[in-house]
Amino acid sequence: MASQLFTPFKLRELTLPNRVVIAPMCMYASTDGKVGDWHVMHLGNLSHSGAGMLIIEATAVAPEGRITPLCPGLWDEACADAWAPVLAAVRRHSRMPIAIQLAHAGRKASCAAPWQGGQQVSAADGGWQTVAPSPLAFAETDALPHELDAAGLARIRESFAAATQRADRLGIDAIEIHAAHGYLLHQFLSPLTNQRSDEYGGSLENRMRFPLEVFAAMRAAWPAHKPLGMRVSATDWVDGGWDPAQTLVLAHELKARSCDFLHVSTGGLSAAQAITPVPGYQLPFARQVKAETGMTTIAVGLITEAQQAEAIVADGDADLVGLARGILWNPRWPWHAAAALGASIDAPPQFWRGAPAGTAGVFRRE
Repeated sequence: MASQLFTPFKLRELTLPNRVVIAPMCMYASTDGKVGDWHVMHLGNLSHSGAGMLIIEATAVAPEGRITPLCPGLWDEACADAWAPVLAAVRRHSRMPIAIQLAHAGRKASCAAPWQGGQQVSAADGGWQTVAPSPLAFAETDALPHELDAAGLARIRESFAAATQRADRLGIDAIEIHAAHGYLLHQFLSPLTNQRSDEYGGSLENRMRFPLEVFAAMRAAWPAHKPLGMRVSATDWVDGGWDPAQTLVLAHELKARSCDFLHVSTGGLSAAQAITPVPGYQLPFARQVKAETGMTTIAVGLITEAQQAEAIVADGDADLVGLARGILWNPRWPWHAAAALGASIDAPPQFWRGAPAGTAGVFRRE
């Protein structure tokens, strides 16, 4: 039977050649929000992997929305100008669809890179004041974030829309909104981090209000033929926090607003989370969203083996399979998976001679 993992999939007018998606992975390799040579090499490498789509890492829509001082941005034309030659270089040698994840880190911003400890950096040491739905810090040692007022909410909403327009001018094929892993939009969703008493806090309807406003602003700024989706954490893994039932309500609301996909992850909001990671541990949440809403879903979370990914698609648990750390470890994972599953895949002709004996048919020779 032909591999289902290596069949095309359509998102609006964008056709992915297969169901393997390279999930966003922070590189911490930018200067003042501007990308450079590292991203030419990194994205160029991944663009030769044969995956169906590459999603660029979390890219901040405002300077204070960066996770670290080394994170990329798209908050002004200088940032966009830095992205332009990187994307041009990648596209000269790859036909892979390119998406971008637009993000704001909220209270989890102003941190050091992971290899520098990952702790929050004070303003005196080059950090900045963070913002959030409520003045609640992520860690006990963190400075309290400022609670966003009406003007702050409007500014951030407009920043998402403006970054969306810049992404379109750069020729980006799809956008993923980051509303997972404890970053700003997730902070609005969860009752653990949103303790507001205005129309943006309290009830589930109110807590969803700002993320849905951001989505609507971005959809209005994004061409109708291009896909727009969202990354969500389906559960906080903490009692009294965001959970699968609320995720389904959000999914229905997003579907009604023409959201094209949900990239279903979990956790990241609270240090109290209790997670036992095992292969496919997040798959049940993507399966539930797909089954109960009919939305296109991307499954992610310790998906490492070709047969595992094949079963996810073939069994209808998710439409697309996201690879993150696994493809950092093995940037040719889609080649090897295609060979194992008897499928063929796109790769530049310069690589065709590399196929081991018995796998020569893995490369699609067009």
